Amino acid sequence: GPSKPRIDCIDGCRFALVMPIVVAHFARFSTNNKTLLKVLTQENVLVGGFFVISGYVAAYTSTKLGERAADEKKLAKPELFFWQKVMGYYPLHFVILSLFTPMFVQVERWFKTPWQTTAFRAFLSFTMLQAWFPKEAEIWNQPTWFLSALTFSNLTMPAVLPAVARLSKNGLQKLFCALTAVSLLQKISWSETSRFHVHNVTKKDSHPLIWNLTRFHPFWALIEMTMGIVAVRNVMLDTEEDRKKPRVDPINYFLAAYGTLLLRLTPLFDFNDGMVRACLFVPLYTKFLTAVHRDCLSENPAPVTRFFGSKMMTYFGGLAFPMFILHGPIGQVFYKKILATRLWGRPMPNAFFPVYLAICLGCSHLLNENFVKNKQVGKIAGQVAQWLASKTEGMLQDRA
Repeated sequence: GPSKPRIDCIDGCRFALVMPIVVAHFARFSTNNKTLLKVLTQENVLVGGFFVISGYVAAYTSTKLGERAADEKKLAKPELFFWQKVMGYYPLHFVILSLFTPMFVQVERWFKTPWQTTAFRAFLSFTMLQAWFPKEAEIWNQPTWFLSALTFSNLTMPAVLPAVARLSKNGLQKLFCALTAVSLLQKISWSETSRFHVHNVTKKDSHPLIWNLTRFHPFWALIEMTMGIVAVRNVMLDTEEDRKKPRVDPINYFLAAYGTLLLRLTPLFDFNDGMVRACLFVPLYTKFLTAVHRDCLSENPAPVTRFFGSKMMTYFGGLAFPMFILHGPIGQVFYKKILATRLWGRPMPNAFFPVYLAICLGCSHLLNENFVKNKQVGKIAGQVAQWLASKTEGMLQDRA
């Protein structure tokens, strides 16, 4: 097939997702303004965008441009394909987890957590299985539940990618509607046990475990990841005529997607995070990705496309992954009561928050330059993936 141009603007988009998520996790230590806090604490909405981007990029790199087919060369060894995906993020997860394990264990000692619970949590964290356990999904380095859900989704990719790649534009559209409907059904089921509107939710009826099943369970991550696959396939099947059609400026979809976060401030439309994510944020964000992708292939891209594809945003996009893995443990050092009190006498005051963000950015930069981009690390990760693939050959394919 024809060669694929690199879509830099998608990398820049990652940072616009990760930054508000990093802020959200510790926002209550940044301000006492109730209105601001309502807007700033919607990480459960934004993370949907990450699953969509994961599917988007996976399909762009492993299906054919302008053809209804997957790239057989890429998927010839499905086990290798899976392990290479995992080894793209596991090394950093492993190093950060190992580095902070003494801290996580010490905190559990102070809480008098039984040793077998601590051991089980260590096992779940290192094997990335925590997202399957609604009671344990947020253990230790909380945001890494995302990697847990992503790993299951990656396991299904050798089957999902070729199936979606075979579809025409008509089939893709129907599949996107079906995926949205299934995702929405699950959010309605959660809302029905709790509340559709945020202002109605009290501690008594918030059902934390059902909420955890709703936001963390790997199956729902797979649904959103598949939406990303469907979206990019739609662009990849564009004909010359399609490319000549007038385009909507991607900024409209970007503002609409992020604008859904302001609904929390309205008395009537402050739907819970699950509903906003499934009905509004994910479909609008997906439209933004396809619009920005089409735009960046055009003769004169819109300012928003040039911004996200700029050198600066591509650099920040590179920091998104290390920052996602790092901000949790660093935040615990400064803000987890039992730990911060012993270290600094109290959790850090609001004024310290910009310093915390700067520390996260600085550490992410160092990790990105010296670890993520490190050729030696990449080489070892590649060898581990090869070895794991050789040991699991036949796991993801039918052998007659």
